Amino acid sequence: MDITVKTHDITNPAEGAAPPDGSPQGPAGLQPFLHDAVVTLYAPSFAISRGDGQIGDPGEGGADGFYHGDTRALSRLTVEAGGVVLAPVRGGLDGADRASFRAVLRGLGEHTPDPAVTLRRRRHVTPGRLAETLDVTNAGRQDVRVRLTVTAATDLAPMERVKSGDRPAAVPAVATGDGLAWSQEAFTVRLGSTPAATTADPAAGRLAYDIALAPGETWTAVLDCEAAHEEGDQFPAPPAGRLPWRTPRLRSADRRFDHWLDQSTADLDRLRLTDPADPADQFLAAGAPWFLTLFGRDSLWAARMLLPLGTDLAAGTLRTLARRQGGATDHDTEEQPGKILHEVRRSAQRFDDTFALPPCYYGTVDATPLWITLLHDAWRWGLAPDQVEQLLPHAESALRWMGEYGDADGDGFLEYIDLTGRGLANQGWKDSGDSIRHRDGRLADSPIALCEVQAYAYEAARGGADLLRAFGRPGADRWEEWAERLRVHFRERFWVEDARGPYPAVALDRDKRPVDSVTSGFGHLLGTGLLDHEESALLAARISAPDLDSGHGLRTLSTDSVGFNPYGYHIGSIWPHDTAIAVHGLVRAGFPDAAAPLAAGLLTASAGFDARLPELFAGHGAATDAFPAPYPASCRPQAWAAASSVLVLQSVLGLSADVPGGTVTVAPAFAEAYRPLRVEGLDVAGGRLDITVAADGTAHVEAPAGLEVKREQLTPR
Repeated sequence: MDITVKTHDITNPAEGAAPPDGSPQGPAGLQPFLHDAVVTLYAPSFAISRGDGQIGDPGEGGADGFYHGDTRALSRLTVEAGGVVLAPVRGGLDGADRASFRAVLRGLGEHTPDPAVTLRRRRHVTPGRLAETLDVTNAGRQDVRVRLTVTAATDLAPMERVKSGDRPAAVPAVATGDGLAWSQEAFTVRLGSTPAATTADPAAGRLAYDIALAPGETWTAVLDCEAAHEEGDQFPAPPAGRLPWRTPRLRSADRRFDHWLDQSTADLDRLRLTDPADPADQFLAAGAPWFLTLFGRDSLWAARMLLPLGTDLAAGTLRTLARRQGGATDHDTEEQPGKILHEVRRSAQRFDDTFALPPCYYGTVDATPLWITLLHDAWRWGLAPDQVEQLLPHAESALRWMGEYGDADGDGFLEYIDLTGRGLANQGWKDSGDSIRHRDGRLADSPIALCEVQAYAYEAARGGADLLRAFGRPGADRWEEWAERLRVHFRERFWVEDARGPYPAVALDRDKRPVDSVTSGFGHLLGTGLLDHEESALLAARISAPDLDSGHGLRTLSTDSVGFNPYGYHIGSIWPHDTAIAVHGLVRAGFPDAAAPLAAGLLTASAGFDARLPELFAGHGAATDAFPAPYPASCRPQAWAAASSVLVLQSVLGLSADVPGGTVTVAPAFAEAYRPLRVEGLDVAGGRLDITVAADGTAHVEAPAGLEVKREQLTPR
């Protein structure tokens, strides 16, 4: 993902830098905090509020608001009861797109210490719409009167200004027949009220209601906010009910696992968007609030993790990105022929004088090989051959990009450099400016060749060769040879050694010197075929050591490295998707015993976040914290964090598919902690797949007709 501040120098403020007072809505110029926010989502819209339901004051420089299509439609929606204290008693999510909040009107109508008059606030977000239902109930014995005042305001700020902590000026409201309205640059917002307010003051953005309640009566009003861009949504929401996957049902001995999967699939449902070029094609937006749009890397990884639920999401993601695949060389956007994009926005993002991104930005080194691998994996999981064949010209173009543009200097490795001076300094998934550093803390100089990107490229070349050969297209031998050269060169150039033995450097720098920090990148190498068994064993041992394994997941940077920061975006924090990839890689490489503690750590972390794991969280670890501390500016929900639950389930089951070969394999690798376990509603080749693992470890598989089920027992190595 992209970051708010480009940090070529680690003395510059990095993404998510904390306000000095620690407040959730900090001073201007610092990215707002979100860790105590309630995010109600239905892409491309969402609402952010505090736990009391109040959507905050725009003058505070926070992220609170109702958003639609990367624009803040409301920056304030607060409720007050004239002269009466509203005391919050409960607030939170009732689903991905719903939340409710309760408060007591202290002292009003009370004749005993018991509360008498309460406010219930129910929120529901749908695409382009926020509905707030206000219920005031008098459970006391006296008649009561109160003036309820709703204050609404907006700055109509673009997302990058909110993310940068700016405080744009408020846009004045105008009165309508049933409420208020705002508009600016072809974006219109209307706030209606049923019943109509007793009085309306558009200059102050206030709607006031004079309420009289007899004992036992409830007064109800509905606030309905609609927001729209004049030219329509850039990526519209899909029609209700058209899920591109089966929704699985898991019942295991560890109910945290069940809850995590249920919450994750609910959040993923509301992160879906469609390609207006073909509304049948769906993909996952990266996350709310900062990245609710098409991201190459994020959308690809999330679709890959969800393959055990079906191939429709993968197909929609592949086609959506293929339509935007690079066709020319453009210095400003970093487009190149065959390259898969990084992100798409409605307009350019201008964060400051040195960091600005065009609406369609190609500054990523890994999305292109990941696109090829997703196509290969989707084919293995049963994507229809005619759909695969339609995408093969794009795969061939992506392979050419790897050989010609990705490896610009011809040394056999994929590398990147920001030639614009305004784009992302780092263009792998760890894209903050201070993420790629030597063990002593020095930042690596570009061009940079990342270790995990070489693994992606190896896997893509091998997978691409398999596709070309299976569909009778030329070039398979060439890409297998290319992959083998990469494997040899990687072993020669990336491996370094410290007191604990050999390991791969996180990257090679401009001078082809190894960048020797110890990172979570090890997990992305495992199971790809880039490493041999002995090399994989070395990394399995490294990943299991406490400097990386925090007990809540895998730290992005070893605690032994200079610059380790548990709150560092990519230099000590924990990313659920990163840990899940390592879990899967360890199982694929034959080390389930090393995978099990990492998976258990994610389950512990999920319980600490009410099963809605954030994009990332702090890397202090279980030795000091029972549950992880939030990373305050993290997206939540976020696509690949949510999709990690499915990848961990796949790893627990040792599940893989080879539909072209007519087989599906189940090899429960580390399921002891979760048995008995039954998952219903997985999908392979478009048919339903149900798996039961009994308490004694016996697996029973109900697979679609025509597929041979292979049951294997992995032997820990």
